[in-house]
Amino acid sequence: MRWSRDETIARAILFVVMAMLFVFLIAPLLTILAHAVQDKNGRFVGLAHFITYFQTPSLLRAAWNSVWVSAAVVSISVPTAFVFAYALTRSRMPAPLKAVFRLIALIPLLAPSLLSAISFVQWFGNQGALKFLLGGASIYGAPGIILAEVYNTFPHALMILVTALSLADGRLYEAATALRTRPLRQFMTITLPSCKYGLISAATVVFTYVVSDFGAPKVIGGNFNVLSVDVFKQVVGQHNFSIGAVVGMLLLIPSIISFVIDYVVRRKLKAQLTARSVPYTPKPRKLADALLTLFCTVVCGLLLATIGMAIYTSAISLWPYDLSFTLKHYHFVLLESDMAAAYGNSLLVAMVTAVAGSLIVFVGAYLIEKTRNLGLMRKGMHLMAVLSMAVPGLVLGLGYVMFFNHPANPLNFLYQTMAILVISMVVHYYTSSHLTAVTALKQIDNEFEAVSASLKVPFFKTFLRVTVPVCLPAILDIGRYFFVVSMASLSCAIFLYTPETILASVAIMHLDDAGDIGPAAALASLIVVTSTLVCIAYALLTRVLLARTQAWRNLGRG
Repeated sequence: MRWSRDETIARAILFVVMAMLFVFLIAPLLTILAHAVQDKNGRFVGLAHFITYFQTPSLLRAAWNSVWVSAAVVSISVPTAFVFAYALTRSRMPAPLKAVFRLIALIPLLAPSLLSAISFVQWFGNQGALKFLLGGASIYGAPGIILAEVYNTFPHALMILVTALSLADGRLYEAATALRTRPLRQFMTITLPSCKYGLISAATVVFTYVVSDFGAPKVIGGNFNVLSVDVFKQVVGQHNFSIGAVVGMLLLIPSIISFVIDYVVRRKLKAQLTARSVPYTPKPRKLADALLTLFCTVVCGLLLATIGMAIYTSAISLWPYDLSFTLKHYHFVLLESDMAAAYGNSLLVAMVTAVAGSLIVFVGAYLIEKTRNLGLMRKGMHLMAVLSMAVPGLVLGLGYVMFFNHPANPLNFLYQTMAILVISMVVHYYTSSHLTAVTALKQIDNEFEAVSASLKVPFFKTFLRVTVPVCLPAILDIGRYFFVVSMASLSCAIFLYTPETILASVAIMHLDDAGDIGPAAALASLIVVTSTLVCIAYALLTRVLLARTQAWRNLGRG
């Protein structure tokens, strides 16, 4: 079969994107696997390192701790997010109040995972404001990790469950009401079954996040060892790359299992939607609406108290001895130390990641969606695009150390540069952005490309003049997502930074280790403020750009 010039160019570009994903995702994972079955001299030792790991009680305990702590977080975070999502989608509370609740609930997405741990130490630590509530118990260890991770994962579960609850078929509730079915029975027989896949997906996402998160366990975990901290100790503390590779492989197992479950769930979720479905409109229920409003108020109060304590800590002299207001911590971070360079590095990495990531992801998604006769290339590209979801940031960073630090690797020049940090961010967060782009592209009829081809219009002109303007909201959303997650990410960068390329999230960890809680809280607060300002700027920019480029959307209205 002969390809046209446009098809040849499209395949060439897609091949470059696929090669990038192979080199920066698949190859590092294969390198970890190789190190897990080799000794320090490169000789094959089979499963010897795995046997050693499982015969070491302290190391085996870390694996068990990761599993049960993650399960505990799922059992708290997912039900809480479900009730919150139910209040947002199935109650008649005022729309402005819903908007405020939703905004507050998403704040944890803007903060590094260390922020919640620092805050809970200030609330319940040895000198905590509410330490008396714990009696003789300690916040350090499993209780602190669970609390911090519930805060960190709540918005992730909420976004999934809001979507699941928004897809209800109103006809089912109308029929149940006509048959005089009680509200509780409607909830048990209609609501829960209709969003069971959303619940499963939320549970797998939360479980994967907690297993692979490094920031919160490092700050508040104390002597309670988990896999994510264990791999850091093995590689950085003991330079034991073989055992570190074993832990990395173990971290992949729950992530891949969760990924497979989530993939199956998403496929079945599509089958639940029909063309005859009608939107569900909640009816007023005074008592239920009041209780749901109260629940959302309490949850938002707890979320604000968590981030509020971090901000408060950054604005006082010394907790708990001198509570006078001061800006010295911000002055120290921005002017008196090298933390300003770390903050600047984070800004640079986030901006470059937002631009480069949006371009690479959208072009890759466009080519696999709109190029004909791709065959195995389409399946291979999609598989690699979604695989990054199953790879924890720590594992990806460890793979980069083992792969790019090898002297024989021609890409060795990337190691210990800002470029490797940007690449790791793009690859690690590729999946969510890819799915966003694919969803937007599926809304565009393939007739555009067919007509352009028949008129012999180059595909890149169609791409620039039709596809990009139509998908502009999705492209901007992808850019915002890359910026926010890159500003807060720690696990990707923890193995890759140098004194010259240190990021703000890593600097926060070092400040906390040194006992400089005030400056650590100040730097974490700066990340939140920066991401918030970017989100506001994004909202304003989106409104202006859409008004200029997508006026056609309003032609049929009015």
